[in-house]
Amino acid sequence: MTNKIRFTKMQGAGNDYVYIDATVQDVSHPERLAVEMSDRHFGVGSDGLVLILPSDKADFRMRMFNADGSEAQMCGNASRCVGKYVYEHGLTTQKTLLLETASGIKVLDLHVSDGKVSRVSVDMGVPVLEPAAIPVNLPGERVVDMPITVAGEEYRMTCVSMGNPHAVLFVPSLDAVDVHGLGPLAEHHALFPERCNIEFAEIVSPTEIRMRVWERGAGETLACGTGACATLVAAVLNGLTQRQAKLRLLGGDLDIAWREDGRVCMTGGAETVFDGVWLR
Repeated sequence: MTNKIRFTKMQGAGNDYVYIDATVQDVSHPERLAVEMSDRHFGVGSDGLVLILPSDKADFRMRMFNADGSEAQMCGNASRCVGKYVYEHGLTTQKTLLLETASGIKVLDLHVSDGKVSRVSVDMGVPVLEPAAIPVNLPGERVVDMPITVAGEEYRMTCVSMGNPHAVLFVPSLDAVDVHGLGPLAEHHALFPERCNIEFAEIVSPTEIRMRVWERGAGETLACGTGACATLVAAVLNGLTQRQAKLRLLGGDLDIAWREDGRVCMTGGAETVFDGVWLR
């Protein structure tokens, strides 16, 4: 018998996922389903799959799977879309939500106009800087402006965890970077025991950064919320920007602030692309 799964495709700054309301639908083997649905030729086409689930710790729980089927801890863009989904589908009337993720509970503030969620602010928590906790195989208390050799060339990296590992490489010209050549090599570098998300970033001004993202398990994506947060933190640690800046990604802009209390806040849009039914 054919199993029908209702889904919604959504995107935040071009970071697109398939969303399934798993509060009313049972989803078996989500890692396999993520691979099938994410295929841009034979499936829906996405950076991965997000399940919206009940939670005994928060208002909702999010599980997410990359396009290769691996489970991810957190995605800022996806969390914004979850906030939009649950509000606009009548699963909640609250404009401030607690969302359980694999990297902890996140606070979502929904910006609502005429019953629609236009933007969402997410408290992304305190960045983790200790190498062993990121994880990255280097000694010391922080990995800031440290050398990494990729494809025979030396780059300078700063490592941050926003619930998932990031290595930020600042470059003089983003347009000159071979993201698709360097990205997978850096992702699988021996320094990263659990692989790593790689950000290539160009400082435009003290309040503006251009960046591209090679996501662990997904390849280059148009945006990455945790990556944008990690990039701002890395820029501040290197004395390159102020604590609040606009991050310009291929899919759109995100406003990131590393507050004085140590927490990182991300604000950006969330859009519904289309609804559909998947026949298995």
